[in-house]
Amino acid sequence: MKPAVVIAAVMAVVAAALVSAPVAAAAQDAAQPDAAPAAKTAHAHANARLQPVVIPEEFAPPQEAYASFPESAAAAALARPSACQLRLAKLAVFQALGTLVGPGECGATDAVLLQTIILANDAKIAVTPPATLRCPMAEQIASWVRDDVSPSLVQFGPPLRGLDNFDSYECRGRNRVRAAQLSEHGRADALDVRDFKLADGRELGLTEVNVDKDWREKIRASACARFSTVLGPGSDGYHEEHIHLDLAERHNGYKLCEWDVREPPRPAEARMQAQPSSDEASAQDEESAAIPPDEVPLPRRRPLAANLPANGPAKRIERN
Repeated sequence: MKPAVVIAAVMAVVAAALVSAPVAAAAQDAAQPDAAPAAKTAHAHANARLQPVVIPEEFAPPQEAYASFPESAAAAALARPSACQLRLAKLAVFQALGTLVGPGECGATDAVLLQTIILANDAKIAVTPPATLRCPMAEQIASWVRDDVSPSLVQFGPPLRGLDNFDSYECRGRNRVRAAQLSEHGRADALDVRDFKLADGRELGLTEVNVDKDWREKIRASACARFSTVLGPGSDGYHEEHIHLDLAERHNGYKLCEWDVREPPRPAEARMQAQPSSDEASAQDEESAAIPPDEVPLPRRRPLAANLPANGPAKRIERN
């Protein structure tokens, strides 16, 4: 075969290969039209997940306040309800918060925002403001209000309508003392209660001495039976105007109940009876009456020294 013919054949083969390559690629793309876009989309999503979420400084909460926020709203929404939350749903209205993350040892798992307690007759008791608590603590609070507090208020007439939340989850030391041991509030395991509100607007303060003492005694007994720690007036000086409740775990299940249910001030009649009678008062007045100036005894004269010789010894002077 002539060289010119060979060269022409080779050139024809190369040209055919160059023409067939784009056609084959187009056919492959036509067979899998979504392969490349799907890969690009997955790659873009992966990059989006790797990008950190930056909160503008003016909207970023301080480190202490961050403990009050769930780690992720989406995670909390997708999390399956715990067994405690399933029980609590029959007793109260709440919002699941998931896991709380705070500085140091602060934080809690299975946290909820307790908004309303539902009584057996479907009446609703507002928790004002809503309390951030661990679910077991929220469940115990709801049971306490339903089974103990509400029935005890029958003597007052109007039904219960509100619970005053003085403090719930807060990352701090005990009694807000710097460098003190972490409070149960920092674990979302404590609630401070100041009073209960009735339907007629009355507020029954738990530390108010003018509120019925027998009722406050009942509330104290029920709280001490349910909670691990109960602190009120007379405990440490920090709980004179509210009652602290928590579920702290202690060795051998030890409980602490320190709440003096104080007496109201005595009425005016009792104070009058405690005062001395008119005869006793007059006798006391006579005894304590001032002595007239002309009857006040004068002091005795100082004894005079005897006349002694110039160089003689001094003569001893006897004193009565």
